[in-house]
Amino acid sequence: MLQQSLGRLIEQVAKDRGMDKKVIVEALEVAFLMAAKKKYGLTKEIEAHFNEEIDDIELFQFKTVVDKIQDEEMEIVLKEAKKLDPEATVGDSIGVKMDAKKFGRIDAQTVKQVITQKVLEAEKDLVYKEYFHRKGEIISGIVRRYERGNIMVDLGKTEAIIPPREQIPGENFRSGDRVQAYILDVQDATTRGAQVVLSRATPLYLIKLFELEVPEVSEGIVIIKGAAREPGFRSKISVYSKDSDVDAVGACVGVKGTRVQNVVQELRGEKIDIVPWSDNDMQFVVNSLAPAEISKVIIDDVNHSMEVIVPDDQLSLAIGKRGQNVRLAMQLAGWKIDIITESKILERTQRAKKSLTAIPKVTETLAMGLYQNGYDTFEDVAKAQVKDLIQVPGIGDEEKAKALKGEAQVLIDQGLTTDKLVNPKRAEGQESIAPKPEETKSEESKPEETKPEETKKEEQQKDATEKN
Repeated sequence: MLQQSLGRLIEQVAKDRGMDKKVIVEALEVAFLMAAKKKYGLTKEIEAHFNEEIDDIELFQFKTVVDKIQDEEMEIVLKEAKKLDPEATVGDSIGVKMDAKKFGRIDAQTVKQVITQKVLEAEKDLVYKEYFHRKGEIISGIVRRYERGNIMVDLGKTEAIIPPREQIPGENFRSGDRVQAYILDVQDATTRGAQVVLSRATPLYLIKLFELEVPEVSEGIVIIKGAAREPGFRSKISVYSKDSDVDAVGACVGVKGTRVQNVVQELRGEKIDIVPWSDNDMQFVVNSLAPAEISKVIIDDVNHSMEVIVPDDQLSLAIGKRGQNVRLAMQLAGWKIDIITESKILERTQRAKKSLTAIPKVTETLAMGLYQNGYDTFEDVAKAQVKDLIQVPGIGDEEKAKALKGEAQVLIDQGLTTDKLVNPKRAEGQESIAPKPEETKSEESKPEETKPEETKKEEQQKDATEKN
């Protein structure tokens, strides 16, 4: 039924498919077993084995050894069993070789279908295992086509996909173009085979490119601590050197910027900021906002945020085009960052000072102490807990804290607000806005004017003269 040199055929198929010889042998054994069960019935206990000596698949039906046969299909007499195995005894299960030549054309077709199916399954499993262990690597392939926005990439043994979210905006490829990407995930799709997902937009791709381009990174001397990207526009990476003699930023930039330029070229001109990493969160945020100059940083540990104060002329640089610089800095540092100008801080400080000094006996020094502890207005002081106010330098004891809180509440009870103190005209203007009463009334509704007595007498005399 099969060619004489089955062993050579197995070796050739294994070589062509790039898989282990055992996989092909197992596929053949399963195929023959299924064909045998299909022909002889599922109730029979049958096994298939590849015999390298005779270069063929052997089928064995296992029968129970008995003294007297009641079922010829399932039992074998002890005398016949001893011919196959001299040590056989009653109750043993012994394999009886079946004649594979009895398989007809239909059975051979079943074998062929099963072998094809098993080999394909083995190939899918092989591809999955190969690429699964390559997750996190950079790979190159040939662009074949676009499918619903996905870029289909031929990797040779399988086809990979670059979903729209993993593509660099504005980047276009034509069929036949070579593309390089990061192996983001390998999904084990049972029906369609392994699905290799590639990415050109992930920050991990940026890190991997620097690992390939910078020997100090691949050798572990320079560590890339993190990366943040807005693919196609701008990115930031933070670097740290284990060796004090090696400048981490300089190593990544390279002589005349050659190393970083190679990465920029691969990312189609994406601007890359390389910032020194620091275990001091405040310093790291300052580094992350480069090239902007920073005047001061106020840390709020409770809300895990920082207020970064910059000179007025540095505001646009700190925020960046469409807010890119500050967004990337937040991603890189892991802190919420608010950018505020020096003039805005000065305005805020003056407002707080004016509001807090409205409380009797609060000096400018105490007002600044309250402000630095988070109390911006006398309304804040009125709402504060006594135990918290005690912590403010210049207050110190519970009695003074209660008195301060009470005096602030008095201002509120009097109808005073910080807005009225700071912007009295604006506050007055808002209060004066109200619906205007009707300015004109009909003539009938106007009251009759009261005339003085002298006028009445003059009119009476004039009337008498006219009558005469």
